[in-house]
Amino acid sequence: MSGHSKWATTKHRKAAVDAKRSALFSKLTRMITVAAKSGGDPNPENNASLAAAIAKAKSYSLPKDKIEIAINKAFSAGADAAAFEEVVYEGYGPAGVALYIEALTDNRNRTAADVRAAFTRAGGNLGATGSVAFQFERKGEIAIDRAGAPDEDEMMLLVADAGGEDMETGEDAYIVYTSPADMMQVKAALETAGAPVKGAELVMEPHTPTAVTVEDAKKVLRLVDRLEESDDIQTVYHTMELTDEIAEALEE
Repeated sequence: MSGHSKWATTKHRKAAVDAKRSALFSKLTRMITVAAKSGGDPNPENNASLAAAIAKAKSYSLPKDKIEIAINKAFSAGADAAAFEEVVYEGYGPAGVALYIEALTDNRNRTAADVRAAFTRAGGNLGATGSVAFQFERKGEIAIDRAGAPDEDEMMLLVADAGGEDMETGEDAYIVYTSPADMMQVKAALETAGAPVKGAELVMEPHTPTAVTVEDAKKVLRLVDRLEESDDIQTVYHTMELTDEIAEALEE
């Protein structure tokens, strides 16, 4: 279990959302409400999309009461969950970096205009459906707190026994990758084995990361930040290779 390092990218994504926690909580509750509504069941054991949404929300420390309110909203009279729909936008940003953008919106025209404006301002191009999706693969991502967890060798054995596909070792967490369908099963197996699981979510991993300079990395991340300012945008994925060196330069 090895491969190119994804930890710097994961670490940056966590840091970015932590800095926007209030807006993030709003997006997470919307995601849970829509997942509960579309799955037709408030019980995550019977609703796989809701289970995944809750797992992601917990990984970003969304309080339990907010999760319950979001689920109840999907089935209460006058709930507005049905008004939201999932939309994906694709395009290329600075330095030819591909971006895959997931949105939940009640107004396609408004969201498309916001996304197009962000790309134009960054000198990028909003593409057609499927223009960059082939460069990504959907994966399950499970974060395990290294504090209290087994050492790396033992952890790799636990991951293999649980059905995980790959593992990355970060500064304070192990990141386990799974197929989308196996994520919750692997998460449960790791928890049963005593691993301190922090959370889990479905992500889009790039097949081939794009090497960029520090200056181009800053331009791409400004575009990502601008996109994530929209309440409608849930997640922005990119192919940029965010190396430890670039991550350190960005933190200065």
